[in-house]
Amino acid sequence: QLQLVESGGGLVQPGGSLRLSCGTSLFTFDYHHIGWFRQAPGKEREGVSCISSIGGRTNYADSVKDRFTISRDNAKNTVYLQMNSLKPEDTAIYYCAAYRITIQGLCPISAPPYDFWGQGTQVTVSS
Repeated sequence: QLQLVESGGGLVQPGGSLRLSCGTSLFTFDYHHIGWFRQAPGKEREGVSCISSIGGRTNYADSVKDRFTISRDNAKNTVYLQMNSLKPEDTAIYYCAAYRITIQGLCPISAPPYDFWGQGTQVTVSS
């Protein structure tokens, strides 16, 4: 189900920054964990980061720790992924995803159980 909308992708030089946004008008994010995933050509989709519904706890893949920051603005029903110190290996299509929680806890950065997805936004890191 494609019900989320990502934006903010583009072409950036190594070492540069981008901020991705994810939102929807179809439901509120209040009781949803939100995750960011990416898929590079010829590779499997991988979890990048997520932010929990209650308390806003965050989780990051080792490959992006200390470079990427996820945040949420519930008033705007939007989640952001600030990406700094970008590397060519960060090149991929980035997807946001959401699922409504039934149990509080730290969000996972694995594709299941996310069941609402966006269409993706391309991020290319190249000189």
